[in-house]
Parts: sequence; C-alpha cells; structure tokens
Amino acid sequence: MASPTLTVWFDGACPLCTREIALMRRLDRAQRIEFVDVVEPGASCPLDQALLMARFHAREDGVLLDGAAAFAAMWRAIPLLRPLGLLARIPMILRVLEWGYVQFLKVRPTLQRLAR
Repeated sequence: MASPTLTVWFDGACPLCTREIALMRRLDRAQRIEFVDVVEPGASCPLDQALLMARFHAREDGVLLDGAAAFAAMWRAIPLLRPLGLLARIPMILRVLEWGYVQFLKVRPTLQRLAR
C-alpha cells in the first residue's frame, strides 16, 4: 500500500460526517488518504478544532483546502471519484460546488439531528 498523499480532517461527532467518511474509507482501497477525526484526543490538527468542525478540510500537496475544494481533493485521491475531482478543477464548476456546499451547511444541523 502507498503512503497517504492526502490528509482529511472530519468531525467524528457528526453522524453525517462519520457515515460519509466510512464510505470514503471503503472506496480508498489504495489507502491514499489519511483520515483524522478532529474530536479524538491528541488529533494532529493544522487549525483550531472549531474551524475544522465547521467546514470540511483537506491538505493536498502541502496546500490546506476547505469546503468544496477539499471534497474535490478527496475525490481525486479515489480512482472511482477522480473524474469528479478533476472536473472540480474548472473554476466555474468549483464555484457551483462551493455554493452547494454552503447551502448544505445551512441545513446540516437539522440533518444531523435527524441522523441521530
């Protein structure tokens, strides 16, 4: 197995996040992604925990990304999703994805309550 090429920080206290990350782990058969649960004691985090829990973050090639750009980086690391991640490199597509992500963040608390 190759060493991870991408680090993803996620909110392990969020039922939506843990389900999504579980799916991404299954799809990441080459183990290219290091998944870091920011609520775990001693988790190595590049930013304040509250910031990492408020928006999705990833580090790709030494660059810290957030929001839709972080999701796109994660998709690029997974062969099945790589085409989506490459499409997101087109600025207009990334802007649309970011808009959708911001809209999702508005309803995330309600969805979290329903998922519990």
